[in-house]
Amino acid sequence: LSANGNDNKKFKGEDKVDGAASRVLHIRKLPGEVTETEVIALGLPFGKVTNILMLKGKNQAFLELATEEAAITMVNYYSAVTPHLRNQPIYIQYSNHKELKTDNTLNQRAQAVLQAVTAVQATNAPISGTTVSESAVTPAQSPVLRIIIDNMYYPVTLDVLHQIFSKFGAVLKIITFTKNNQFQALLQYGDPVNAQQAKLALDGQNIYNACCTLRIDFSKLVNLNVKYNNDKSRDYTRPDLPSGDGQPALDPAIAAAFAKETSLLAVPGALSPLAIPNAAAAAAAAAAGRVGMPGVSAGGNTVLLVSNLNEEMVTPQSLFTLFGVYGDVQRVKILYNKKDSALIQMADGNQSQLAMSHLNGQKMYGKIIRVTLSKHQTVQLPREGLDDQGLTKDFGNSPLHRFKKPGSKNFQNIFPPSATLHLSNIPPSVAEEDLRTLFANTGGTVKAFKFFQDHKMALLQMSTVEEAIQALIDLHNYNLGENHHLRVSFSKSTI
Repeated sequence: LSANGNDNKKFKGEDKVDGAASRVLHIRKLPGEVTETEVIALGLPFGKVTNILMLKGKNQAFLELATEEAAITMVNYYSAVTPHLRNQPIYIQYSNHKELKTDNTLNQRAQAVLQAVTAVQATNAPISGTTVSESAVTPAQSPVLRIIIDNMYYPVTLDVLHQIFSKFGAVLKIITFTKNNQFQALLQYGDPVNAQQAKLALDGQNIYNACCTLRIDFSKLVNLNVKYNNDKSRDYTRPDLPSGDGQPALDPAIAAAFAKETSLLAVPGALSPLAIPNAAAAAAAAAAGRVGMPGVSAGGNTVLLVSNLNEEMVTPQSLFTLFGVYGDVQRVKILYNKKDSALIQMADGNQSQLAMSHLNGQKMYGKIIRVTLSKHQTVQLPREGLDDQGLTKDFGNSPLHRFKKPGSKNFQNIFPPSATLHLSNIPPSVAEEDLRTLFANTGGTVKAFKFFQDHKMALLQMSTVEEAIQALIDLHNYNLGENHHLRVSFSKSTI
């Protein structure tokens, strides 16, 4: 595939359906102002990027990886997690071409950027700024990065930062603080090259879907002085430091939740939203002891569009129950002419963000659902007397809303979907065997069970997250007799 003046003629055939695997990937629907560096950063986590060709006029690019395996890993990853650049979804598929031959005179800027990035990756030495235009890559002066978080919908903890940035090398120290009403952090690597790579790959990326955007530059400091290890600052080289006066150390339960999450990150590197499984959003929110951020208006879009639903199985009630774990669902409408999609109206913008960040990409009735913000401001009810086959339902006055009471305990117990469920409101007459049988009847396998001391609550573990989601939909509010309706939510613990 060669680049020359009449690019457009050559690439007519590229929009074909995904063909055979190739180490050349065809990337479409790029935002107009996107840079070569951002496109290269998509590929870096999966292996060496060996060539790039930008077709600015067509909002497309070709990216060549060193091996076909790396390209396959990248395509598989991004088919499960939609890649975004500058908050816009983009599309990645195999190209029909097996390699890129680019005409260097036309593709000079892209090649320069690629060489700069490769120099950083290959030699692990800071590059001198002479060979490359300054805008592309500046030399790494300092091992310390200054990080500002824009559009901060969820709290971002020190552990979340550590988890993201340690993919690029050993993080030695982190200090977090608020300045000019903005959450900021200083983060020190062992080597300036790691700082360079992290900045290149992460600057401008979102930690969670459509929010918490990282703005990164080099700090003038070359060494951080950390006095205390707590939830505001940490020196990973000195676990013996005190936690300081009045500063709570990180809650051990939350620390454990983060430790568990790290094992889920199969792919190293810069992903968008970054490869923080949604659990981290929950643990971060729990760490902050609240879900809404002070100063963040609860405005924002309250209506979600959920697609790729199993249209044979889904009902307004099942969506109400699942999305109700993350907020008070007001209305649900399954679309009449597209029954694998639904609109869900939450009580406020924070709840819709929370539901989106936790449920996008989860499996419901055997299908991976997609959750995005809808353009609609409200969900319309059908006109009086019109039969819409029960596709639209108003839940505004439901007694099952979990978050009606301000400061309710439920705000602190929001966790991502997990195989372990927390059961409460169990009457004294119901035994472990009864609950095991009840949950096995939802079609999954009960792997473990544990009553709390008072027998009013229990943990129950299914064999997969999908089975737990199914069980929660089927059994939340199930009547156990004696006027006890079972309460089911996701747990951060395992048994």
